[in-house]
Amino acid sequence: MDAPLPVATARRLPAGPAPSVDAPPADARPADSPPADARPVDARPVEASRLDAPPGDAPSVALIGFGAFGRLLAAALSPHARISVLDPRAGAEAARLGHAALDHPRQATAEIVILAVPLPALEGALRGLAPHLRPGQLVVDVCSVKEEPARLMRELLPEGVELLASHPMFGPASARDGMAGRQVVLCPLRGRRWRRLAAFLRGRLGLEVIVTTPEAHDREAALTQGLTHLLARAVASLEGVSRDAARPRPRPRIRTRSFELIAEALAMVADDAPEVYEAVTRANRHVPPLREALLRALSAEPPPDPGR
Repeated sequence: MDAPLPVATARRLPAGPAPSVDAPPADARPADSPPADARPVDARPVEASRLDAPPGDAPSVALIGFGAFGRLLAAALSPHARISVLDPRAGAEAARLGHAALDHPRQATAEIVILAVPLPALEGALRGLAPHLRPGQLVVDVCSVKEEPARLMRELLPEGVELLASHPMFGPASARDGMAGRQVVLCPLRGRRWRRLAAFLRGRLGLEVIVTTPEAHDREAALTQGLTHLLARAVASLEGVSRDAARPRPRPRIRTRSFELIAEALAMVADDAPEVYEAVTRANRHVPPLREALLRALSAEPPPDPGR
C-alpha cells in the first residue's frame, strides 16, 4: 500500500499539455475488464489504464449516482471512457443516453469508480461497494468536503483499492458552458494511479488541478465556499432580495454596481441542492469558527474616524 501523499499545502500541477498516453506505463498490461453488462464478478486485480486510449481500448468508469452532477460527469467523460451507471432511480435515463445501467454494486467492476452521491449517502454507498471491489480499482468521491469522505474511504474500503478524495469546484450551472478553466481539488489518499487521472483532467478537460490534503481543503473551502453559502442564505432573507424563483421580488431600483456583482455571485449558489448547503456549512468543522468571527465583525463598533 502506498502512503498518502505528504503534502502540507495546496499545489498546482504544472501547466502544459498532458503527458503522452500513446503507451501504458512499463508495468502495465492491457486491461481485461468484462463488458459493462456482464454479470459475473471479475476478482482479478485491475491493471493500469489510459483515459485517452483508442475507442476499442477505452478505460471503464462506473458512476455511482446519476443526479445532476453524475450526468455532468458522464457527458464529460463519455468521449474518453466506457461509462456504466449504478442508480436505481435513473437506470432508464442512463441507458437512454447510451450508458450501461448496473443493477447491483457487484457489477461495478470498472477501473475507476466515481461516487457521485451527496455526503449523507456516501457511507451507505461505500459499505455496499466494499465487498465487491478488487485490488487496483481507483475509487473517487466528489463531495464538497473532504475530511469526512477521506476518513470513510480509508476506514471502509479494502487495502488494495486505490483512493482519491476530490472536489470539483463547479457544478452543472457554473459548468454549463464547459469545464475548461475551472478548478478541481485532488486529495490523494492511497495509490499512485491518481496521477494519470490528474494529467487527463488538466490536459484533456482543461481543468486547473490543485493537489492538497483533506484538512487543507476544508480549511480553505470554509472561507471560499462555506462563507459564500452562508451569505447567500442570509442576504436572500433581506428585504428586496429573493431566492424563490417562482415568486421573485423585484431588484432594488436604486443599486450600485458592487451590489449587482455581489447579487450575481450569491445567485450562483442560491439554487444548490439542500444537501450541498448542509455539507459545506455544517459538515466542515472549519466553518463554525469562521461564522462566529463574521458575526463578531458585523456587530463590532466601527473604528473611530481619525479626522474627527
